[in-house]
Amino acid sequence: MENTLLQANATLPQYDRDSLKPRIVHLGFGAFHRAHQAVYADILAAEHGSDWGYCEVNLIGGEQQIADLKAQDNLYTVAEMSADAWTSRVVGVVKKALHAQVDGLETVLAAMCEPQVAIVSLTITEKGYCHSPATGQLMLDHPFIFADLQNPHQPKSAPGVVVEALARRKAAGLPAFSVMSCDNMPENGHVMRNVTCAYARAVNGELADWIESHVTFPSTMVDRIVPAVTPDTLDKIERLTGVRDPAAVACEPFRQWVIEDNFVAGRPAWEKAGAELVSDVIPFEEMKLRMLNGSHSFLAYLGYLAGYQHINDCMEDKNYRRAAHALMLNEQAPTLKVKGVDLGRYADLLIARYSNPALRHRTWQIAMDGSQKLPQRMLDSVRWHLVHQKPFPLLALGVAGWMRYVGGVDEQGNVIDVSDPQLAVIQATVKGSAEGESRVRALLGLEAIFGKELPREAVFVDAVMKAYLTLLQKGAKATVEQYVSQR
Repeated sequence: MENTLLQANATLPQYDRDSLKPRIVHLGFGAFHRAHQAVYADILAAEHGSDWGYCEVNLIGGEQQIADLKAQDNLYTVAEMSADAWTSRVVGVVKKALHAQVDGLETVLAAMCEPQVAIVSLTITEKGYCHSPATGQLMLDHPFIFADLQNPHQPKSAPGVVVEALARRKAAGLPAFSVMSCDNMPENGHVMRNVTCAYARAVNGELADWIESHVTFPSTMVDRIVPAVTPDTLDKIERLTGVRDPAAVACEPFRQWVIEDNFVAGRPAWEKAGAELVSDVIPFEEMKLRMLNGSHSFLAYLGYLAGYQHINDCMEDKNYRRAAHALMLNEQAPTLKVKGVDLGRYADLLIARYSNPALRHRTWQIAMDGSQKLPQRMLDSVRWHLVHQKPFPLLALGVAGWMRYVGGVDEQGNVIDVSDPQLAVIQATVKGSAEGESRVRALLGLEAIFGKELPREAVFVDAVMKAYLTLLQKGAKATVEQYVSQR
């Protein structure tokens, strides 16, 4: 059947899709990857004759995404949403789409062992790395890791699958590939290296030595706001293009990708599509994680509590707008090492992006997985301020906002659907503590989030306690207004 997407009212792939080779296997075919890394590859194929194609893989969940993609010859639509207009393109760089539980793990591992594969990339969210966000180390007692170590040739976790593929390549005399994390974590390449090598070491010492010698784990910084796809999103894209596409995704026009140039088997010329190739990504990662993601989380918790469903709703409240800007410039920017970036302009650009009325980025979506996000988005900056004896009222308010949010009941008495990999532990902590000061102290006792030292820092504890009690007494809107007026 002729694919109707090739008749869509959109920028279509005019290049020869048959000439593409699946040189990159990507784990995690979610909305962000579709709107970000795959678009760079599509631009390279369309404008520069690149033959770098993707084999897309979902390991756990997302069966329907892969089925939808297969049903339309691996084509899908990306719509860019601005206040003025929506534009769309049909992405054609996917050569193959697999699901480990539908197509079989052996099929996935065979795809990763094809000789031309040079890169395995990942967007599996922070929790997919099976590591402790507080330490960056692999959790050997994580249920997936524990199960994989009992049966390493049939793994389910991303680290387990990557190590098994590398083991098979080594045994077959094939060269190693580079492993590139594209998730929002500080030093994401280092985290992936840590968990991969620690897992490999637990499987086979010689294999771990080979991986450490032959595989690189480049870090990346990725940036594009991609709200969760809703039925309304799909309806709008259908009206725009004239074609119904269940695999479609919508995003903001802005995109950024900073990549550590450290690949063992070659890479696409991403710089021709606007990416920045650098020797050290970490300063850029920290800038984005703290200024963008940190303020996003701040707005998500305090916005949700105030009844704001979307980030652009928060931006219509002048106090929330001022608070986000002040958090970025006064409390996050001073902690950064990045050079040659106008951080004032960067903050202004972020506020403008947040204000995009077409995005409809849900505060609830950004509030997900806070136990994994809080350490790098807020707590690392808090540690900097404690060392330098600087005040951090808005960071403390952000942490208190998270505590109030995971309490599970909003200011109107409605239940909050908290989504977090540590949910059972958090719920037990909340249930076992009375509302108020004891709740704050109990949550600070979660070592996987706060570590050992922070809860002993009286300045930090007092600042969070004050913010939390103010939220209880006045509510989120009045508290944000009070904190902004005190500056």
